[in-house]
Amino acid sequence: MHLGVCYYPEHWPVERWPIDAEMMRTAGLDMVRIGEFAWSEMEPAEGHYQWAWLDQAIDVLAGVGLDIVLGTPTAAPPAWLTRKYPDIRRQEASGRYRDHGTRRHYCPNSPRYIDLSRKIVAALGARYGTDPRIIGWQIDNEFGGGKTARCYCDHCVQAFRSWLEKRYRSITALNAAWGNAFWSQTYQSWDQIRPPDDRIDKKNPSHVLDYYRFSTDSYAEYQQYQIDLLRELAPGHFLTTNFMGLYSDLDQFDLAAPYDFITWDNYPTGNRDRWGPALLPPDPGADPTEPVYAYDTGHPLITGMAHELTRALKQKPFWIMEQQPGHINWGKTNTGIRDGTVRLWTWQALAAGADTVVYFRWRPTRFAHEQYHAGLLTHHARPAVGYRDLLRLQAEREMLAQIAATPHTAQVALLFNYDDLWALQLQPHTRDFSYLRSHFAYFQALQQMGIPVQFVHGKDDFARFKLIIAPTAHLVDEALVNQLNEYVTAGGTVLLGVRSGFKTTSNLVTADVLPGFLRALVGAMVEEWQALPDGVGWKLEGAIPNLVGPANYWVETLRPESAETLIKYQDDTSALTVNRVGQGRVFYLGFYPNQEQMLALLNYLARQLNIQSIADLPPGMIAYARGPYTILMNFTDQPLVATVAGKEFSVSGRDVVVDIGEE
Repeated sequence: MHLGVCYYPEHWPVERWPIDAEMMRTAGLDMVRIGEFAWSEMEPAEGHYQWAWLDQAIDVLAGVGLDIVLGTPTAAPPAWLTRKYPDIRRQEASGRYRDHGTRRHYCPNSPRYIDLSRKIVAALGARYGTDPRIIGWQIDNEFGGGKTARCYCDHCVQAFRSWLEKRYRSITALNAAWGNAFWSQTYQSWDQIRPPDDRIDKKNPSHVLDYYRFSTDSYAEYQQYQIDLLRELAPGHFLTTNFMGLYSDLDQFDLAAPYDFITWDNYPTGNRDRWGPALLPPDPGADPTEPVYAYDTGHPLITGMAHELTRALKQKPFWIMEQQPGHINWGKTNTGIRDGTVRLWTWQALAAGADTVVYFRWRPTRFAHEQYHAGLLTHHARPAVGYRDLLRLQAEREMLAQIAATPHTAQVALLFNYDDLWALQLQPHTRDFSYLRSHFAYFQALQQMGIPVQFVHGKDDFARFKLIIAPTAHLVDEALVNQLNEYVTAGGTVLLGVRSGFKTTSNLVTADVLPGFLRALVGAMVEEWQALPDGVGWKLEGAIPNLVGPANYWVETLRPESAETLIKYQDDTSALTVNRVGQGRVFYLGFYPNQEQMLALLNYLARQLNIQSIADLPPGMIAYARGPYTILMNFTDQPLVATVAGKEFSVSGRDVVVDIGEE
């Protein structure tokens, strides 16, 4: 387990650097990230590099034993570049261009910007690529951050046309895939196609979905230029980049593929503001069991889901490249942080699979955009709450390291697909239907039950799991069906939720009887589907304990073919079926469950599959299992008691207790 900090030597007097470096080592830090926003300092004029300041900073930091992670500075092009080459700027869907004065105002498809990016990265690689004090590189910073995932400039127009031609090969195939016969949208040539910007009143969802895919591929190609250079110039150094947890404008699975591992930037008190509207029930009173978390911890399950999704990107340990160490400056209410909370967040990251935590930042800036964003020190360079927690963590470093070296395992998986997320985001059909919300509901229920869960993608190996849950497998092709069929035939269990099999991968409704390609696996047809208005529910009847009505919000009536009915609606139609396929089973849940119904179903499946809970948990506490270690974390202000293997453990408010059992 390693700990580090983000440092900006260009923000502080040179004589301060040695003092900061010594304080970092005193706090137990192992590494420092620098350089990711310093292009104007590295190259103050085109082709004129100045390295003396960076050489000196590396000398000072490495001189006290700190390892260096060096960032490529391409997220923040300097003023000379933007003014000399205004065609590099990204264009909003509205037609407005972003200008110099912030960051991420570049287009990843600009040939000029690609060339200039390669030049600065080549210069950095030539100077520091064989420096043993540099252990790795961060490419760019937070791709897509600040609503910059999609550009609509002329460079993107041409690149999109080329992307479509490569994907569909003929304009006839594209017209069929997009359903362009509707409203006379048919194209006769590639040069008639433009991005789906705001000049289009009602956008074709197939057109938009492909533009979202294209935008991910644009950043994937842009980052690859830097990756290829550094693989050559910096042999033996790791390459990574920093993602943003549950950020969903780009497909993080595709972007993560070429890296050695992935990192993400974790700001727990802001995570609820950013992602809560997409995850939590729209009605704040919809879940009366929601615990009262401490005001300065954030929502631990929102943060926890971001940890889990990040680990899933490479199915291996990840880093936190930016960990909140105090208050932030961009949330709705930027709460203060008390002693103990930063330690709690560090333990949660470790328990979820992080083997390195890097705090953002060392000292808060006195100027520009982030003046109210806390650091490990105060503005006047005194130890702040995060620094004090680091001192406390020193006594726990050995156990942290032992847990970090222990593999993370789970018997339950949640299938996650950005194409499904985007398709439902574009056409939810009914208010508040959210792909992220449905996944979070299952994740939350499993966490409450003390059952570890792992996110998986269609390219992952399913065989190691007893249960795979797809809350909605919306866009389905034969490859996914074959993968699920192979898994189930060999003895696996799949739970499919509503709206599964509804569409093709080009975002057209299937012409087959629902659930489309999944029908043979499910062993039942979806005869009718509908959204229900508030206050309307369908009574449920069946043999699963506590799985009772009403079913509301979204319902599908099922007609079993080879499947067996487990739960019925009040009109005697099927609501939940199970189909035996080879050695395994496929369940299809025909209604959108509330939290109590979901817990009842998951408890039933856990008993059926002998999936054991790692702990009996009170509301407000979460648990992780890593080998013989059970990590119990209390995110409330009150002491709570959990039971692990028959033993009771009392955990104080905002505290951590580790049980070391037997493997």
